[in-house]
Amino acid sequence: MNFQRIVGQGSSSCQRRKSPSRHLKYVLRHANGRSASSQRWLYRQLNDPYVADAKRLGYRSRAAFKLMEIDDKFKLLSNGQGVVDLGCAPGGWTQIVVQRIGASHNGQVVGIDILPLEPIPFAELLLADFSQLSGMDLLRSKLSGPVNVVLSDLAPSFTGHKKTDHIRIVLLAELALAFAIEVLSNDGAFVTKILLGGSDQHFLTLLRQKFRRVRYFKPQASRTHSSETYLVATGYRRFI
Repeated sequence: MNFQRIVGQGSSSCQRRKSPSRHLKYVLRHANGRSASSQRWLYRQLNDPYVADAKRLGYRSRAAFKLMEIDDKFKLLSNGQGVVDLGCAPGGWTQIVVQRIGASHNGQVVGIDILPLEPIPFAELLLADFSQLSGMDLLRSKLSGPVNVVLSDLAPSFTGHKKTDHIRIVLLAELALAFAIEVLSNDGAFVTKILLGGSDQHFLTLLRQKFRRVRYFKPQASRTHSSETYLVATGYRRFI
């Protein structure tokens, strides 16, 4: 791979928020036939401190740090819980869940994704499409009872058209919420990815009908240019 690396935090044109650790800066030397977008992606990956720290700590993706921040803020995960991870590939969130609920001793972690992924100890990972009835039925069959937390990092294939992408991600969030309403225990929690800047009032109304508190939260580990954020709903009212 043709790049140089230099010690430092980079110029003002590529400054980041406070990151987990100091890192080396990589500079691409040759394009090697890559498109401009491919070059930008590679440069971003090479210089992303969360990517570097995920590799160093053995997490499967930088997204692990997003869930850490969410849980540190809202205290969702605790020992012995049942947790569902929707859209779990490549497994970064699942790894954090396993650690934080003590799944090696108790609790249950079930993840589902359409992409295959390597096993994670003490988690059951399903290769299926959650948006299809067959996938949803398979997931239901693996649960030993009501769960405490439903996490959704589901995202569609983005088109680049802001309105279309927002509609698609809200539809997935609504599907995840419908499942959460079905399987959550009383006072449970639900987290879902959403995009800022769109109209999601109907979805917010649904959340507020079923949960005592609903808040937006954008982790520092989310890329600064990304419009992604998360809705964190706590205090599920199962019996209303």
